[in-house]
This record gives sequence, C-alpha cells and structure tokens, in this order.
Amino acid sequence: MKNLYSSLTFFQEFVVVGIVISFVGDALKSLLENRKQLILVNIQEAENREKEAIRQLQLAKENFEKSKQKAIGIRDQSIKTAGLEQQKYQKQIVDDIQRLHKVKDETIVFQQQQAIKQITQRVINLAFQQVYSKLENRYDSVFQNSVNNFYIALFRNYQPK
Repeated sequence: MKNLYSSLTFFQEFVVVGIVISFVGDALKSLLENRKQLILVNIQEAENREKEAIRQLQLAKENFEKSKQKAIGIRDQSIKTAGLEQQKYQKQIVDDIQRLHKVKDETIVFQQQQAIKQITQRVINLAFQQVYSKLENRYDSVFQNSVNNFYIALFRNYQPK
C-alpha cells in the first residue's frame, strides 16, 4: 500500500507537473512567441530605419555635390568678376592719366600765354617809359616828331601772336 500510495503520489505529482508544465509551457510558448514577434518587429523597424538612413545619406550626398558645384560656380564667377573689375580700373587709370596729361599740357600752354602776355606788357611799358623819358628831355621838336612817328608806326605794325 505504501507502494501504491507512493505510486499514486508519484502519479499525482506527475499529473500536477504535467498540468503545470502544460500551463506554464503554454504561457512560456506564448511569452516566447510574443518575444519572437517583438524581435521581428524591431528587426523590421531597424531595416526601415537603415533604408531611411541610406536614402537620407544619398540625398545628403546629392545636396553636397550640388553645393560643391554651386561653390565652384561662385568661385569662377568671382574670379571672372574680379578680372573684369581689374580691367575696368586699369582702363579708368589709363583714362585718368591721359586726362591729367591733357590738363598738364593745357596748363603749360596757358602759363606760356600768360608769360608772353606779361613780357609783352613789360616791353610795351618799357617802350612807353623810353618814349616818355625822351619826351621829357625836351629835344627839339623835329626830333620829337620823328621819334613819335617812328613809335606810332611800330605800334601800328605790331601784331600780337
């Protein structure tokens, strides 16, 4: 009986363990299935994020290339603009130098004309002074008339340049 009782107890324990394993196993299976599904969802999300990251990387590379081409274009345009500005300023400098030479030449001509005018005026003033001094010396009237006629003829024939 003890044997039977121990067999019965063993059988009961076996049945209880079987029931526990059945319930726990089902719960464990369910838990493992949920975990498996969660892992598959995480893998799928990771693959989607990878695809999105690859797409964004490609887009960033394209934007970088576009920006690089724009920068090259801006640099080339800047070099071209700088060259045009340099040519413009060089031409302006040449024009300014030519204008300054022209003004210099005109100033020299003007100064020469002023000097000639002053010299002419002095020559005339000296001539008048000589005439006045000779007239003041009271030469005889014949000499005075001849001197006066001579200077009058000189002045009539004088033509300024």
